[in-house]
Amino acid sequence: MNQDHLYTSLEPVGNLPNIFLVADGMGGHRAGGYASSCAVETILQEAGICPEEEVEQILTRAIRRANEVIAHRAGEDERFAGMGTTVVAACLKQEELIAANVGDSRLYVVHDDSIEQVTEDHSLVQEMVKYGGINREEARVHPNKNIITRAVGLEEDLQVDCFRRTLRRGDRVLLCSDGLTDMLEDEQIRRIIDKNRDVRSAAQALVKAANDNGGRDNIAVIVIDPFT
Repeated sequence: MNQDHLYTSLEPVGNLPNIFLVADGMGGHRAGGYASSCAVETILQEAGICPEEEVEQILTRAIRRANEVIAHRAGEDERFAGMGTTVVAACLKQEELIAANVGDSRLYVVHDDSIEQVTEDHSLVQEMVKYGGINREEARVHPNKNIITRAVGLEEDLQVDCFRRTLRRGDRVLLCSDGLTDMLEDEQIRRIIDKNRDVRSAAQALVKAANDNGGRDNIAVIVIDPFT
């Protein structure tokens, strides 16, 4: 069962100029799939009616609303107890990229010979890396690499991290679940995106490479060329 959900819209959603979403659910097959799909649906609904005008405020409010809805559903039905989901969201506003995340689904900016992970994982191994316990290479193979420390639906007062980057011509943006990043190193991701200039071909090549490397989890990928 696919517990990942994604959504893209090049058209405005409320006061957002566009929106790109990836969510990776947890809590058993049925619960995880419900949590990720509910998060995407609720974010879109809330963003569509949110009176705020700043993108960061809209995304934060929408993700927090999804947190409330998922937690309420989990409290109503024991089959969904403990469910949650990661979320990474992005909007493009002229040459500005605005992103928000909770969990370990990621957003990257790729430009020729460089790749930057813009979002920061909310995970146990990231905390260990941050405070010097292990390095990034050790984190990729750590037995606890999939333990996340923050998730939508599991927090009473959810903190949403927001990021803003100015894009350059030639940049491409990647949103993905950990089904991709657990199977491919950042440099492998960069090379695949650089080789496949068409975004659809790049996304398909990333999924294939992750599956060829073992494909142990659902893989959700969005590749964006902001200047086409």
